[in-house]
Amino acid sequence: MTLLALDTALSRCSAAVLRDDGSLVMLSEELGRGHAERLAGMVQEVMAQAGVAFSDLSRIAVTVGPGSFTGLRVALSVARGFAVVWPVELVGVTTLAAIAQGVREAGMDAGAQDRPLAVALPARGGEVYAQLFAAGGLPAGEPAAIAAETFAAALPADARLAGAGAEALAQFRPDLEIVDRAAAPDIAAVARLGLAAPSPETPPVPLYLKPPDAKPQTRFRIAYA
Repeated sequence: MTLLALDTALSRCSAAVLRDDGSLVMLSEELGRGHAERLAGMVQEVMAQAGVAFSDLSRIAVTVGPGSFTGLRVALSVARGFAVVWPVELVGVTTLAAIAQGVREAGMDAGAQDRPLAVALPARGGEVYAQLFAAGGLPAGEPAAIAAETFAAALPADARLAGAGAEALAQFRPDLEIVDRAAAPDIAAVARLGLAAPSPETPPVPLYLKPPDAKPQTRFRIAYA
């Protein structure tokens, strides 16, 4: 299977091609903003470097969140656009699962592989986007927007912490070790999770765990009878 992986959910804009021989071509840039303007060109670059045509793709893996409300929709829109033109399968990968996968692929010591991993990303109002993964990488709960103190208090004594929200958890659980502080997933991990994912019954949709900051403007609204 030849797979295209896309991520614009957080600060990075990333694209990768995982070829059927297992080789990987990837590009990743820290942008903060401007994902929409950069992603299409980045896709063309990795496809050219990989020597792969769109007709060669069997699947597209795309991050669905949690992350930026506008950012994560960029990659989803691009993926859906490709699927309209080419008969390609779309699968969603959460940013939390991809960060957890990246930690495992980074070569944590063998003992750590048998211990749970808590992944957290900063959210508003003292909360984190967080999820606990059991030994072997299987989810031990659903992704949630939750108070850092509440999530940290429930973690097992042998858990390790990862993600840009790990420091917030460590404030309440100084007994737990931080093994990674990634602010965005590794696109290679997104690609490999996408490859292993079962065929979805429905297309991926954004994973929104909190309502948007922006609120509809009420000043100057015209009242209709």
